[in-house]
Amino acid sequence: MIRLWILALQMSELFVSSVVHLVYGFYIFSTAVASDLSQALNDCFKPNVNIGVKEDESRGGSPSVDGLPPIVLVHGIFGFGKGRLAGLSYFAGAEKKDERVLVPDLGSLTSIYDRARELFYYLKGGQVDYGEEHSKACGHSQFGRIYEQGNYPEWDEDHPIHFVGHSAGAQVVRVLQQMLADKAFKGYENSSENWVLSITSLSGAFNGTTRTYLDGMQPEDGRCMKPICLLQLCRLGVIVYDWFDIPWLKAYYNFGFDHFNLSWKKIGVWGLVDCLLGNTGPFASEDWILPDLTIQGSLRLNNHLKTFPNTFYFSYATKRTRKIMGVIVPSSILGIHPMLFIRVLQMSQWRHPSDVPPPYKGYRDEDWQDNDGALNTISMTHPRIPIEHPSHFVVNDSECQPMQPGIWYYKIVEADHILFIVNRERAGVQFDLIYDSIFERCRKHVFRKTPPTLPDQSVPSQ
Repeated sequence: MIRLWILALQMSELFVSSVVHLVYGFYIFSTAVASDLSQALNDCFKPNVNIGVKEDESRGGSPSVDGLPPIVLVHGIFGFGKGRLAGLSYFAGAEKKDERVLVPDLGSLTSIYDRARELFYYLKGGQVDYGEEHSKACGHSQFGRIYEQGNYPEWDEDHPIHFVGHSAGAQVVRVLQQMLADKAFKGYENSSENWVLSITSLSGAFNGTTRTYLDGMQPEDGRCMKPICLLQLCRLGVIVYDWFDIPWLKAYYNFGFDHFNLSWKKIGVWGLVDCLLGNTGPFASEDWILPDLTIQGSLRLNNHLKTFPNTFYFSYATKRTRKIMGVIVPSSILGIHPMLFIRVLQMSQWRHPSDVPPPYKGYRDEDWQDNDGALNTISMTHPRIPIEHPSHFVVNDSECQPMQPGIWYYKIVEADHILFIVNRERAGVQFDLIYDSIFERCRKHVFRKTPPTLPDQSVPSQ
């Protein structure tokens, strides 16, 4: 009888979580469609006047700021870049705060490895090369999207880049930097870790999250999914979405699995059945993002990732919990997004199964209770497992001026995981405070050579 009650509760939670996520996804999608329709109607009725303004989007800004290194904003899981969802901004318009910002569109559910490869070719140009060995092991095409012209083709050690990553986007940038250090891109044997000037993490997924287990990843290995869970429903939806391969729909939003050739034109009906049964595709080969976001998956990635001595690092860790009478609970009701509230509560009460080996030596449940509804706060401050990287907790910004490279400076901010993305109004003044500080740090406090002249600064006459 007790087992039946537990099963009923689990199915109820699965139903509620599924509905909440579907409603939020539909809200985002319908907002984009409404924006597109509104724009189309405006274009139909407004006069056709050519004002002679040419915007250079491919190079990330106007010629007057070509001397400045770009700031590249890298989205997280289920995210999107510029040009998707009718121009809806994943970073809620933060890219408008600086004149030289790039917002790449990477696979929203593809693995950290694949996204890092895509990010490189987005910047340098050419056809995405996922690597022969990796592609064969994971069962997808070696080559992907073609960028006729890179968004920053001059990128090298003398023209480094600032990266700002939200959620899994922060780990994508770390993997990319390691690839540059390892000279992992064919034809670019001169690459080095110094191509990256700074990395700023906003709720970055450095050490994994216990939410992956609540959503359906097996805590035993962090690779496989439970038979019935939210992620299984997600898997089925993604496979069917990619199989139908409706061009206008995928132009709006793409999960990023085109290199797996899941379209009905390529695999037919029996190929679809094979994917749904879990025999082929990204979910069968584990070449998607969720295994990388488990604690075990992050540990596997971190085994090969370094913090480099010439790169500047800053991290904003978020949390929406507090301790009351010795118990960690959500710190707010109205202040937490409805999609995240249940997970904030569940993650604050998470206990690793006693019959399963801990994900790493020294693991303690209490260390992982503070969270923002998607990631645990301990995971967002700086890389900690399997070894802890140099770090400094920042209370006042003056503590990190001047900043020293090779150290993870971090702040803890009272916010849920999506406060600083998509909907600017939710964050209010806090939105401007966070992004203004990020861009100011990139432009005024992080440099290896003589600070560049900013567009609003005049050069003194000689």
